Formats: sequence, C-alpha cells, structure tokens
Amino acid sequence: MSERAITELARRLGPCCKRRGVMVATAESCTGGGVAQAITRIAGSSEWFERGFVTYTNAAKEEMLGVARATLDAHGAVSEEVASEMATGALAHSRAGVSVAVTGVAGPGGGSREKPVGLVWLAWTHRGGPVQVRRFVFAGDRAAVRAQSVAVALQGLIDLLR
Repeated sequence: MSERAITELARRLGPCCKRRGVMVATAESCTGGGVAQAITRIAGSSEWFERGFVTYTNAAKEEMLGVARATLDAHGAVSEEVASEMATGALAHSRAGVSVAVTGVAGPGGGSREKPVGLVWLAWTHRGGPVQVRRFVFAGDRAAVRAQSVAVALQGLIDLLR
C-alpha cells in the first residue's frame, strides 16, 4: 500500500466525519501512530481528528486506554479482546465520537505459530454502538504490514461512518 493511497483514504475520511459531526480517536500499537500520522497529513484535519494514543506496551494500554490486565494476561496484547478494549478505551478517554484500534505483530520477529508475523487485529466503534473487530494476516515485511494496517484502519472508519 503506497503512502499516496493511504493519504487518499485519509482525505476521504474527513468529509465522512464532517457529515456525521464526529471526531476520530486512534488507539495504536504496531502501527506506532501511523493512522494518526496519515490523518494529520490532511490539511484541516483538526476539524475531525481529536487525538491519538500510541500504546506500544501493555502498561500503556492499561494506563492510557483502560485495557484490563486480566484481558492482557488471558489473551495477550495481540488479540480480538484487547483490540476491542483499546477501541472502547479510546472513546472513554477522549471526546471523539468514533475510534479505531490496531494491535498486531509487524515483524520481522515476535511471531509464533498461534500469532504469526503479519497478524493484526483491528477494531472500530462509535459512541453507543457495538465494537466491530476483524482479524487480518498481512503479507510482506514490517513496513508492508504496518502500511496495510493503516489503510484498513482508515477504510474501516470510512465504512463505519457511511
């Protein structure tokens, strides 16, 4: 996924947020703020981007987003359950109306048989609504996994707001 394609997705997200009158919050682990960076690359995004949380460690996920220690212990940081709690935590700790969360194994190391390199969980939610969580296994090197994660995160927000 090219930077240009990611920027175009971020550009498309703005009008969707404005139509709905909502701001976005991001909760990111393996993307290291890449979703927020793509959004803030767009001039005027301060009208619809509220804040981003980069929670690379388990402690940061707990402290900044309220992810439960029990969830982390039971399922690990790269899991459906943690992605869901990250997305709801981003809303609970912001003024945003919609959020996206990303947690995964970008590589090149850190993978296992159960959680291979390229495994990424993404979650999207809006205030008062359900959390939508999806599992992906992206191909490629670390940069490719991260770029694909950012693109899917942005597209998911656009889809949620349609």
